Amino acid sequence: MSDQGMDPKGVLVRDAVEFARNLNFSDLPREVVEAAKTVILDALGAMLAASLPKYSAGKILTQIVRELGGTEEATIIGQNLRSSCVNAVFVNGTLGYYCDIEAHHPEAVVHPAATIVPVCLALGEKQRADGKALLLSFILGTEFDCRVSSALNPRILYDRGFHPSSIAGTIGAAVAAGRLLGLNTDEFQIALGLAAQQTSGLLAWKEDFTENARPFNHSIAARNGVTAALLAARGFGGPPDIFQGIYNIFRAFSADGGSDPKQISLDLGNKYAVTELAFKKYSCCAFLHPGLDALFMIMDRHELGSVDIESIVLHFAKNGTELIDGTELRSHSAQYILPVAAVNRKVMIDDILYDQRSEPEIDRLMAHTKVVGNEELDAGYPERYSSIVEVTTKGGRTYSERVDYAAGTPQNPFSREEIIRKFFDLSSTAVDKAIAERIVQTVENIESLNDVNSLGLLLGGGR
Repeated sequence: MSDQGMDPKGVLVRDAVEFARNLNFSDLPREVVEAAKTVILDALGAMLAASLPKYSAGKILTQIVRELGGTEEATIIGQNLRSSCVNAVFVNGTLGYYCDIEAHHPEAVVHPAATIVPVCLALGEKQRADGKALLLSFILGTEFDCRVSSALNPRILYDRGFHPSSIAGTIGAAVAAGRLLGLNTDEFQIALGLAAQQTSGLLAWKEDFTENARPFNHSIAARNGVTAALLAARGFGGPPDIFQGIYNIFRAFSADGGSDPKQISLDLGNKYAVTELAFKKYSCCAFLHPGLDALFMIMDRHELGSVDIESIVLHFAKNGTELIDGTELRSHSAQYILPVAAVNRKVMIDDILYDQRSEPEIDRLMAHTKVVGNEELDAGYPERYSSIVEVTTKGGRTYSERVDYAAGTPQNPFSREEIIRKFFDLSSTAVDKAIAERIVQTVENIESLNDVNSLGLLLGGGR
């Protein structure tokens, strides 16, 4: 690609669409296919865990879908219920990010698995797609979810109050849906334009302490991306060049500068974003994961219990502290998550959806936990979320640990066995072990799957 200012009009959208239309499953390196299967399995575990009726967001959305009805095209995960593919992604997209424990892309600061897996499953069921088509569409949707966020610059999006996962996720969802529907070049370009027309998702969820609005942003992205592709397939009109047209997405979302449109098509096919995703060990904002690892290292190495701790200090990149410092949103609050971890030795979905502050020990530590913005850590942010944790004991000793890459990142990866164990842990409350084992087997051999509906049946509870 030439310099940003010299790119001929239309080249970015043409490059993106032609790549998305022409990539074949046989073109994919084996490691890319295996990475995609692992990410999908991990996301399915999170979605199943989030599907329990005791959690309000999924329960309410499922009630709405039951009331609306709809052609039985796709599975509502964890429910004995099928509805239209648009209704299915409306529910399942929220489930994808509800636990905040699915894979994410650290540099692009997006959660593609939460958006793109629901799209590929629901539309794959509607189209009776095979496993190879599902994998290919997921890889492509993930690719452009991450590329669009990087091109727009997630720092700019956050500064302006936009949620990168929702903004970029809408385009990624349209790419995945467009491939599954077999759109031609013109239709595909219109689908991206219609997706951008619907793009939304504010960080206003930071003030919704029910934790409903946060995952709902992924539902918005998934639903709108699928809708855009379905409309384009039927000849609905739309802007054909959303990347370089007069009113393009860069003008809309990052007009203040700092965007890099070349990221849309730079090195397409030479690397794949799905191999760059980081897996999560804890149900909370990814910014907090290196700090949690550091906290547990200190506690294990020095045989500390929470009762031994007087105070906790988290040093984090100054540019990223706004999202985790002093917020009442439990999933993103360092002052809440670190004490919960110290007391419970884990952080799971119930910890972020149900307030644990009535626990005296957690309440005590919250009053003695603080975040320090460290400008020296800005140098690597957001490519990495370097964190330094200092723990001072009641006896007056201070211990410090730095973690640059949390467990589960490509630089500090989980093993295959750890991912499978995590899936069983997450899914155990929603489906029995026999069904969970069949889901694992199905995903591990998904290339041979003739019809995605067989996986959907298992995800509905096997009924």
